[in-house]
Amino acid sequence: MNSMHLAGTVALVVAALGAGYWLGTRAPAPDSMSASTTPGPASPADATQPGKRKILFYRNPMGLPDTSPVPKKDPMGMDYVPVYEGEQPAAGATNELKISTEKIQKLGVRTEPARIRVLDRQIRAAGRVEPDERRTFSISPKFEGYVERLHVNATGQVVSKGQPLFEVYSPELISAQREYAIAAQGVQALKDSSEETRRGMQQLAESSIARLKNWDVSEEQIKSLTNSQQSKRTLTFRSPVSGIVTEKKAIQGMRFEPGQALYQVTDLSMVWVIADVFEQDIGWLKSGTKASISIPAYADKRFQGTVSYVYPTLNATTRTIPIRVELANPQGLLKPGMFAQVELAVGSSEPVLTVPNSAVIDSGVRALVLVQRAEGSFEPREVKLGGRGAQYVQVLNGVEANEEVVVAANFLIDAESNLKAAVGGFGHAAHGAGAAGSQAAPSGAPASAPQATPPTAPSKAVSHQAEGQIESLDVTAGSITLKHEAIASLKWPAMTMEFKLANAGLAQGLKAGQAVSFEFVERAPGEFVITRIGSPPGATTAPTASEHANSHGGR
Repeated sequence: MNSMHLAGTVALVVAALGAGYWLGTRAPAPDSMSASTTPGPASPADATQPGKRKILFYRNPMGLPDTSPVPKKDPMGMDYVPVYEGEQPAAGATNELKISTEKIQKLGVRTEPARIRVLDRQIRAAGRVEPDERRTFSISPKFEGYVERLHVNATGQVVSKGQPLFEVYSPELISAQREYAIAAQGVQALKDSSEETRRGMQQLAESSIARLKNWDVSEEQIKSLTNSQQSKRTLTFRSPVSGIVTEKKAIQGMRFEPGQALYQVTDLSMVWVIADVFEQDIGWLKSGTKASISIPAYADKRFQGTVSYVYPTLNATTRTIPIRVELANPQGLLKPGMFAQVELAVGSSEPVLTVPNSAVIDSGVRALVLVQRAEGSFEPREVKLGGRGAQYVQVLNGVEANEEVVVAANFLIDAESNLKAAVGGFGHAAHGAGAAGSQAAPSGAPASAPQATPPTAPSKAVSHQAEGQIESLDVTAGSITLKHEAIASLKWPAMTMEFKLANAGLAQGLKAGQAVSFEFVERAPGEFVITRIGSPPGATTAPTASEHANSHGGR
């Protein structure tokens, strides 16, 4: 019994020792367990490829059109930025711009489809009232003589057709009258003579009458001369048309030469308005175009006329071409020399593709419109424009009918795209896009520490800060060369490079060799602009003029 009890006790002890040894070999030490349960730092590969996304290629960090299938550095020592799958622009939408719905609402973006419509247009031009050249008459005697008497003796006097203007005395005229009187008497005296003699005398009488007619002697005066067969001392000149005496050179008693203009009478029942149309508008005009004319002297009246002629010459100084508009003037309200404002209603006769005028962003070099491809997605398109109307402009190519174009806040979107270009959102990633993760790093973290944020996440901070030393300064060109320290927000090494100054006031008080702190943005790919520059923190020198300007809105 005792032997069996002893054997059981020994077996129990051996079993306990065996179990303790097994547990000791299986259970980890406290330190080892702590080490195994504490997560280690993420590897750089994991940080640069969140979600194990596939890298398509590496792009130039300065935004240049240069890519590489493998990592490499540019000539300044900066790393090429990886482009992941899904980040490349879609085919045909290289410059596509995406804006959040919230920002679209804040900007007040409004779109309108491109439509086929008849393009209407109104051309305005300055003009002046002038007499109708075809209704202006000059009274010029065709023989030598003297002004015997004036019936109309003032410029501007209204005359009617056939009204006596002046009387003249001329020895030549008296001689011609006497010659006719003698010939007429000879015809009567030789009526019983031979036919040949009568024919000769008749030809002499007819030639005398023709001579008087060529001298503008009226039929009435010739008839009176024929009946009386006595010459008159003076000849009366009458107005050939009803109108106004616009010029009077005749003075009573003066001697005149053949062809000398003594009076000028103008019929103002019809007048011309000569308007100067700019060169770019002349293609819209043609004869028959209706014109509405306003005269400052008659603010409550509108005169309607028609374009009768487009002159073939261009004024090289004003780059304008004159046109002629004919106006009826029965009441004589329109006076030659009056100023006129001409409005011409023109337009396309056939429907054409148009967009609103406000949709076009014209840089002077090219014209762009922003086409909405989807909600919050816009694509800038270069377009070729045709004629411009009052509210719409013809598009020859670049946009299709019914495509939605931005007609309100397009300039704000354009400004937004420029900001996006500074951080890589307009067309391609810009210089600092690859540093988005480092900019989002918590305060105190080293700039080189890898982050889990995708490198394509846009940074909210557009500007970057650094310190350096001025190498050279060109105020005229608005540029400054700085030898700066490494810039962590862009992953730039320390180097010397040129910057642009946002305004000339920033250069005041600066000089070569001066240590400065500065802030800059990337206004466009590869274009870095300093918005603030001054003494570095902790410097004891007085603030520069540029710092003073910055404190008052220099930025």
